[in-house]
Amino acid sequence: MTGTREWDAASYDALKLPHVEWGRRVLDRMGLSGDELVLDAGCGTGRDAAALLERWPGVRMIGIDGSQQMLDQARDRLGDRATLLHADLLRPLPVPEPVDAVMSVAAFHWIQDHTLLFSNLRAAMKPGATLTTDCGGRGNVAIVNDALARVSGNEHDGWEFADEDDTRARLEATGFEVRSVVLRDDPFRPEDDAVLERYLATVVLGSKLDAMPEADRGAFVTEVRLAMTEPVVDYVRLEIDAVAL
Repeated sequence: MTGTREWDAASYDALKLPHVEWGRRVLDRMGLSGDELVLDAGCGTGRDAAALLERWPGVRMIGIDGSQQMLDQARDRLGDRATLLHADLLRPLPVPEPVDAVMSVAAFHWIQDHTLLFSNLRAAMKPGATLTTDCGGRGNVAIVNDALARVSGNEHDGWEFADEDDTRARLEATGFEVRSVVLRDDPFRPEDDAVLERYLATVVLGSKLDAMPEADRGAFVTEVRLAMTEPVVDYVRLEIDAVAL
């Protein structure tokens, strides 16, 4: 099993993303002193790492992502302020030394084996290191997924939208003390149909579109939008706060 896919990073970064607020909430919960070694697991285009370094310029930053395009965009944004590594979160992580904290925003739901994910993260962390993350949780994008099933006959099978109980059990089994696991409803309403379709194509349905001829993708996204019961991306966020034992 792999936890990687390639993204259109420039199109992703050009969107108005609710991910910015999710990242802010993660940073608000981290409580760093400012001299830590921090791993951004699934760093994407480096948006959240850059926001962290604005708050705590003395932090040493490592970003890991499975998409080379995302890492290229992150390198343009971060320059030499971070060490960026192309790696799969479902394999042992190539960090140069154990880290003091792990953050992640909108990444873990793309990885279906959360037990292995948490185990790999724990192996890269010092005892007492903090894990502070956001991802899609149980019920996330149900409206979109139902529409996708009506259009294609199949729901999206590349996500893991975990609930609180399963997440707590997986964290405890892999060497974490759980401080908090919370599901939060956070719907996103794009301003018009064109923006919604761009958002669906770039963020939500990208892995489905990868398998289609390019000429068919636009019509497919429009079909999914029209099949949605309302024009909203009905996000449910899973927010994790834990400490490595």
